[in-house]
Amino acid sequence: MHGSLDAEEALQRLLQGSGLRARRIDERTLTLEPIPASGALDLDATTVSAAAPAQGYRPAANASISRGDAPLLDIPQAISVVPAQALQDQRPRNLDDALGNISGITQANTLGGTQDAVMKRGFGDNRDGSIMRDGMPSVQGRNFTATADHVEVLKGPASLLYGIQDPGGVVNVVSKKPQLQQANALTLRGSAYAHGRNGSGGQLDSTGPLGDSGLAYRMILDHEDEDYWRDFGKSRETLVAPSLAWYGEDTTVNLSYEHREFTTPFDRGTAIDPRTNRPLDIPRSRRLDEPFNITEGRSELTRLDLERQLDDTWKAHFGYGYSRETYDDNQARVMAVNADGTLTRRMDGTHGAVSSDSFATLDLSGTLQLAGMQHDLQFGMDHEKRKIFRADLLRDSKTSRFDYLDPVYGQVVPSTRVVAGDSDQTDKLRSDSLYFQDSIHLDERWILVGGARYQIYDQLAGRGRPFNANTDINGQKWVPRGGLVYRLSDEVSLYGSYTRSFKPNSTIAPLSTGETIDSAILPEEATSWELGAKLDVPGRLSGTLALFDIRKKNVLVNELDGAGNSSVRAAGRVRSRGLELDLTGQLSERWSLIGSYAWLAAEVTEDPTLEGKRLQNVARNTASLSAVYELGQLFGGDRLRLGGGARYVGKRPGDPANSFDLPSYTVADAFASYDTRFGGHGVKFQLNVKNLFDRTYYPSSANRLYVAMGEPRQFQVSTTVEF
Repeated sequence: MHGSLDAEEALQRLLQGSGLRARRIDERTLTLEPIPASGALDLDATTVSAAAPAQGYRPAANASISRGDAPLLDIPQAISVVPAQALQDQRPRNLDDALGNISGITQANTLGGTQDAVMKRGFGDNRDGSIMRDGMPSVQGRNFTATADHVEVLKGPASLLYGIQDPGGVVNVVSKKPQLQQANALTLRGSAYAHGRNGSGGQLDSTGPLGDSGLAYRMILDHEDEDYWRDFGKSRETLVAPSLAWYGEDTTVNLSYEHREFTTPFDRGTAIDPRTNRPLDIPRSRRLDEPFNITEGRSELTRLDLERQLDDTWKAHFGYGYSRETYDDNQARVMAVNADGTLTRRMDGTHGAVSSDSFATLDLSGTLQLAGMQHDLQFGMDHEKRKIFRADLLRDSKTSRFDYLDPVYGQVVPSTRVVAGDSDQTDKLRSDSLYFQDSIHLDERWILVGGARYQIYDQLAGRGRPFNANTDINGQKWVPRGGLVYRLSDEVSLYGSYTRSFKPNSTIAPLSTGETIDSAILPEEATSWELGAKLDVPGRLSGTLALFDIRKKNVLVNELDGAGNSSVRAAGRVRSRGLELDLTGQLSERWSLIGSYAWLAAEVTEDPTLEGKRLQNVARNTASLSAVYELGQLFGGDRLRLGGGARYVGKRPGDPANSFDLPSYTVADAFASYDTRFGGHGVKFQLNVKNLFDRTYYPSSANRLYVAMGEPRQFQVSTTVEF
């Protein structure tokens, strides 16, 4: 048997044609039982206990985000994983929630709660290209859907493997795959905030074989309908996600499709009071916009993966991904906070927004023995075409006042005024690249890692009718990577690495100087030094301790000459350095945990006006810890599990000028789940309480006028029936 499989998938494939099938009893036990058929032998069930690589809270020994099969211990860069069981227990609402388990990550500007936006080691934003779905880029605003199995994070510069990127890292949402064992689950959900704001939803997840040729299917249907927790609004989302897989002797093919329709409040949160330099002193449920502040859209995602095992040591992989999202939104935009207790607002909107990404990759990996040393080789090529387009930009010509102390809604209507100069906003990127990497096993303990990527890119961005290009660049770039690993034992490794990343400077809007970004303006470049230690105790714990120093240069700055003339140069510099600790796994047969801590110092080191300022939305200290206790089998094999945890985020600047700070906060969650059987079917009841102590907090801000509000206490209940 060849290929990258977990223990359960491998067992299912081995049992093909045997007349037996495997059924999971709990996280550590599988039972073998006969497949009902005419003339079949009447066999008793045989129980086999095994420690599957990715069951429970302990992640698998490797991660697909590395684009290879190397154990995490052999990779000279920090990789963190939120395992599937942790996601099932915590029931995160979005990717930001899921990544709260990982060190060094805070929320960035989510565009009114419509986009995934995460700061990784001090770098990142919405639509920054760092969110992957099964290793391929995605333009979806929200990537954590009902199809998500687990989440992986590659820390630090990742341009060798993923091309044009900021230096903070890459996030990979790994999808659930079709299985060769039949399994069906129906889940009904309910939720409740205070003041009668409730929600409901349901999910059907069905998977199994199609015949006995190795073909399998999976169908995931999910719908959510929930009252928004603030003054008004409603969230609705529907997902349809079919997938097929063929597991041959040497070949694996996966084909998946995902269709999502959504309606969500476009809520910019609260604002900073200029008199106190703190958030407005109003109830947290009070909105500063209008009921028509809504984003409506749909997204589609298609993936094809083909993997062929060429021999015992070499395999080839081809992947193609296409993602597309369309949306319309309207908003009452806050333009100013006035001293008399009013806001100045303008009615805005975006209609006909379309984003798309087409990505193809081909890679070859294998092992050679050269000069008495083992070489683990990776060769690959990538092609990507990405386009972000916003057709009609709506801007009212007048503003109006709004009393936020005694609000009256419904006095204004959405804008219908299309501003030609702001419309047809376009950002098109094409890139082609080749990369290679060699991991040389110098002896049984030392591994030397080296590689490089050669990337060609072409980018055009601008806006207006007629169209005016404000970015028109093309270029090529070599990006190297090097590292050294020392295997202290089978369970511990030490490593050091030097990595680089790059990202072309670009802008859709015209610069204040009227200049166009062309190829004479260098791309942003970053270098990172990292030292660390990794722990991987089979069946128990996985952890990483990392020290890093990232320096980015060629950041765009506005400069004035002696005559007062303004010009743009790629001259700015920023630095992020810190310490991170992540630990995940089983402390004992009953206790599981996932925890993290990060100390991070991120600041501007060169800039005419911002030098010495801390980076926006980046906390100096963050920490999280979640633990689960399993009471074990109760009456008749029933299982009760209890868990809880908390996340701390320190004080952080709310804007680039550091004119105000978002206060630190700690939010606690808890859950309980109960597994039993009714009528021969597995049944699971689960209760989750989010923000257990009902804290008021502010996870991020775009500027002084758009400060995101954290959600209050919420109760979630669910019932899952397996059939």
